[in-house]
Amino acid sequence: MSDHLSIIYDKIDSLISLVEAQERKEKRAILESIIFKCENVLQADGVQITPRVQPLNEKKKIRAYLDGCFDIMHSGHYNAIRQAKKIADILVVGIHSDKEIEKFKGPTTMKEDERYNLLRACKWVDEVVEDVPYVTTMDLLDKLNCDVNIHGDDIPRKEDGTSIFDEVEKAGRMKIIKRTEGISTTDIVGRMLLMTRTHHLPSDSVHHNQTVSDDDLYPVRPTLLPTVHRLLEFSNDISRIMPTDKVVYIDGDFDLFHVGHVEILQKLKEFGNFVLVGVHDDSTVNKHWGRNYPIMNMYERVLNVLSCKYVDEVIMGPPWVPTHDMITTMNIHLVIGCKAFNLKSVNGEDRFAYVKKSGKYKEIESARDLSVDEIVKRIIQNREQFEQKFSKGDKKQQLYNNSKKFNPEL
Repeated sequence: MSDHLSIIYDKIDSLISLVEAQERKEKRAILESIIFKCENVLQADGVQITPRVQPLNEKKKIRAYLDGCFDIMHSGHYNAIRQAKKIADILVVGIHSDKEIEKFKGPTTMKEDERYNLLRACKWVDEVVEDVPYVTTMDLLDKLNCDVNIHGDDIPRKEDGTSIFDEVEKAGRMKIIKRTEGISTTDIVGRMLLMTRTHHLPSDSVHHNQTVSDDDLYPVRPTLLPTVHRLLEFSNDISRIMPTDKVVYIDGDFDLFHVGHVEILQKLKEFGNFVLVGVHDDSTVNKHWGRNYPIMNMYERVLNVLSCKYVDEVIMGPPWVPTHDMITTMNIHLVIGCKAFNLKSVNGEDRFAYVKKSGKYKEIESARDLSVDEIVKRIIQNREQFEQKFSKGDKKQQLYNNSKKFNPEL
């Protein structure tokens, strides 16, 4: 098949894909007519036509590749994965090993097995590839049988200013997506090192005193914008609770969403077919944990939880005490308590007293000794290295913010 004909087929098939998505069959007939005419013209010019293996009515499945460190997963990571899945039929996610990341960026906070297993639980990820090279090459894409490489619009540059994906871009196998504003691993680490609370959502009932002047450290710092569009995109596959559903409920802060959370949520499927998760608001979490907790605000934490394939629905800012009205309204059959991430009671109260009395309570244990405190300790233990990494990453972030242009979110 000639190169000219290949280009024509690619262009026409792309248009047909768009037509199919819009269910416009009448335009499909027109496009097929155009192809027929193109073939006639090329044949008249003596071009040898090779029959297409891919029939017009069978859309080719696009395999897309997205890679990263995915250290201390946050809603920016998940939003990138979600947008990538909009492009791909099959999304392949590559994850760098601890050794590879340390060579290029410094120490990781989360261990590689924790990162691998967390990504496997993301509802938009179809395949996970462990220990991938830091720089994506054409050879890697071909090896993984991926059509395109996907990256945010904060493209890393070489010293000469060229993209590290230069080879892939020249081959036409690069797709750029919007980088999520106001959140990054650097930012999350900064919140832990500097003990700031400016990321908390506003509350009339709680007033925070800062231990560090944010005006000095964060001049006009971007923040994550909690749009309804993004929330809807994260919850587009959420289903309604039906009378026949056996709903299992668990609540907590779900701060710094990690593999320990995921494994508990997966376990809940053993007790019912519908997992309902309550994510407490910032003031409630701060009241019980103190300091600058939660590290991530409620909107950020809700998006993280919604990204998990074991979660069916989320309540934002649920009642502190699961009441009769809540149990009935949400058709809850079982309330799960887990010491690893249920918020502690105050003044000796047992907030699960009602559900225990009703026979709708079960206590389970986490198989991992992983918590927000443990993650913060890992940061503090390597404070000097992380401060250097934070300073470098913060400068890079500011350069990106100063030069960024509007890029529509998928």
